Amino acid sequence: MFAKRLLAVLVPAILASTAAHAGIALIGKGTLSGTDLSGLTNTLEDGAAANILGGMGSAIAWAGGSTFLLTPDRGPNASTWNAAVDNTTSWIPRYQTIDLGLGGATFSTGSIATLTPTLSATTLLSSASVLNYGSAPVLTGTSGQNYFTGRSDAFDAGLSTNSSNARFDPEGIRVTADGKSVYITDEYGPYIYRFDRATGERTGVITLPEKFAAPNLSALGDTEISGNSVGRVANKGMEGLAITPDGKTLVGIMQSPLAQDGGTSSSTVRIVTVDLATGQVTHEYAYQLDNIGTAAKPKYPSISEIVAINDHEFLIDERDGKGLGDDSKAVVKRIYKIDLAGAQDVGSLTGESALAPKAVAKILFVDLVALLKANGYTDRTIPAKIEGLAFGPDVLVDGVLQHTLIVVNDNDFLDTTTVQGAPTANPNQFLVFGVSSDLIPAYDAQRIPEPATLALAALGLSGFMLRRKRN
Repeated sequence: MFAKRLLAVLVPAILASTAAHAGIALIGKGTLSGTDLSGLTNTLEDGAAANILGGMGSAIAWAGGSTFLLTPDRGPNASTWNAAVDNTTSWIPRYQTIDLGLGGATFSTGSIATLTPTLSATTLLSSASVLNYGSAPVLTGTSGQNYFTGRSDAFDAGLSTNSSNARFDPEGIRVTADGKSVYITDEYGPYIYRFDRATGERTGVITLPEKFAAPNLSALGDTEISGNSVGRVANKGMEGLAITPDGKTLVGIMQSPLAQDGGTSSSTVRIVTVDLATGQVTHEYAYQLDNIGTAAKPKYPSISEIVAINDHEFLIDERDGKGLGDDSKAVVKRIYKIDLAGAQDVGSLTGESALAPKAVAKILFVDLVALLKANGYTDRTIPAKIEGLAFGPDVLVDGVLQHTLIVVNDNDFLDTTTVQGAPTANPNQFLVFGVSSDLIPAYDAQRIPEPATLALAALGLSGFMLRRKRN
């Protein structure tokens, strides 16, 4: 009788776990660390090198072929140096251009290819117009660039969506259809900025509705949260960004619910669509997070990314913050599939009770914890911050063409962490999953040119100097 009861519990769980990643396999992985190609030689306020190659997995975008762009977030802030600015530093936001090495790899069922990613360029992000640095150091280049900064105090009073503020926390990146520009989301605003891909200079701003803005700003995240009853929650702004394969629409998603929708204790986040022809927000949709707590004491994961399957279907990454880097056991790293076709617009609604019933339906696409554990990872070696998703080029797996889904982690610029008291490597990881075509039959690959004329040579920053001064 006991055996029957045990099977009644185990079999459904096993079947659910199997179904959660049927048609998806880990086919390759690689790591990358060291220093970047920014040409920066100074040291940040917390002692970290300004050219440290870390935190890359905050976001990843396919740029054609085996080329990908990755952006760290607001820079190293794991070391205590100034609690009044949440230990943020004068890190210049940037993106890294890498070749993932897919072209030279051989993929086969039941094995995991070792990839060797290589860094080809580092692009620092700047504005041609003067930025508001507040009490933070001003960062300008010898050619007149006004560089954005990770410092949390680099702002003027007013709405957080003031695009003249210098503070910038990049969290999502996508490449335009012509391959010449990139769109990057920011948690501080939240904003969506367009940058010239070759130079890193900002060329456009997409302003989100005022409901997303926090009116009372602070260099301290906790103070900012307690001081606002509306707008994005501090450090939980627009986390994910997708671009439809036709290059016509941006789709952004918030990391957590807005303050007026219940904040981090609430279940429902907003998805925003933007028509790139006009730069206008066209729709808002609701997405409901899993309750990973109890009915009496609910707890919700965060959103880290959204990526387009086609012009109406998307994958969304829900995760906890547990695993390698947190010295804890990973529990929730789930990728869901949604379809916005026919979804209800919630732009006129406010509050969890109004949004939740309108939430778009979601289907579990893959349980990354289950899949990675089936490939030798443990609860404690699965990266805590799996944050970046991007489709890549199709590859042959035992002669069968499959789609690739690239998953990357944010290692918080810490190449070494602790696991149960033991020092453990914590690199920037690149996980390549093969996805069978029948799993996403309506998949439409974004076709991005990868011409040599993108002037990647212009990214070289030899002789670069920073002038640092106080306002």
